[in-house]
Amino acid sequence: MAYDRSTVEAVIQHYFDGLYEADADKLGAIFADSADLRWVEKGELKVLTVPDWLAAVRTRTSAKSEGKARDDVIVSVDRSDDKTAFIKVRCQLPPRYFTDYLVAMKLTDGWQIVSKSYRYDLKD
Repeated sequence: MAYDRSTVEAVIQHYFDGLYEADADKLGAIFADSADLRWVEKGELKVLTVPDWLAAVRTRTSAKSEGKARDDVIVSVDRSDDKTAFIKVRCQLPPRYFTDYLVAMKLTDGWQIVSKSYRYDLKD
């Protein structure tokens, strides 16, 4: 069964904009408060709560203000029903080039990202 991707893609575009602009309020609007971010660093699983991540975003200089190149793309959207989506995206905040795996769910207030796992490469 095919599902309408437009509402999920709108949330992801908001995500891309929030990252590029280092806009914690924009990002906070699309992440569930209970969500967390997960990645592997030196073979160890790291976990960061969304409130802690948003606090770090607030202190960051935006890639937009630095005139850094923007290149973000939705690689895939996997929908099992009209309320759940698994989204793979690529984006960059040079010198970091990310692959993000986002789980989004349609909650009472609309689509929210409930989980983010990611990896990145460092490039000069």
